[in-house]
Amino acid sequence: MGATTTLRPGDVLRKLADAGSEGSFSNSRRSQRFAAFTRLVEDLRGELDRPVRILDIGGTVSFWEKRGWAGREDVEIVLVNLDEEETGYANLQSRAGDATDLGELPDGSFDIVFSNSVIEHLQSYDRQIAMAREVRRLAPVYWVQTPNFWFPVEPHFLTPAWHWLPVRTRVALLRRRRWGWRGPCPDPAEANELVREIRLMRRNEVRRLFPDATLQPEKLGPLVKSFVAVRS
Repeated sequence: MGATTTLRPGDVLRKLADAGSEGSFSNSRRSQRFAAFTRLVEDLRGELDRPVRILDIGGTVSFWEKRGWAGREDVEIVLVNLDEEETGYANLQSRAGDATDLGELPDGSFDIVFSNSVIEHLQSYDRQIAMAREVRRLAPVYWVQTPNFWFPVEPHFLTPAWHWLPVRTRVALLRRRRWGWRGPCPDPAEANELVREIRLMRRNEVRRLFPDATLQPEKLGPLVKSFVAVRS
């Protein structure tokens, strides 16, 4: 008789939240969310006689491969991330850059800016303001998604009320065991950096950073799980 495998609650949550897994809840929600972005791009395609130029802040090649956009001739996508990566596709260009300072790119050099779950990784509100300024500067249309501070489950540590605990408490917990996608980190400096990297945003903060956008809530039941700021 074969041995049975018992999944711990943390394992179950990670499986549901794994955006890279075809059947996961997270992947399903991301696909629904991406359909709205697709409609924005289709509207732009109808107005242009050339490929739509997209800037993806925080993007990866695998993301666009999974959605079937890698290799398309009607879109040109520039990925900006901390590290440059090989793309292997004529319509994908990757470059290393800082989301808060993309001064090497001219104003309005893209048709649309796309950013999915990136702005909350910038550690401070001042850096989030800087990224929002770059997004609004670089294209007339943008689509920026970020999790809601008031949703009870923190999406990176996959723990209820995690983000509402004092920083020192979260650091102490992360040093002892794994929480969601992170840890354990016995080194106090590393644990502190991982905790402070994430700064979830409130509705009024997203509105303030993107005043010319429509703010679209993404709900899970009666609760708002994330916001999408769209200027179309």
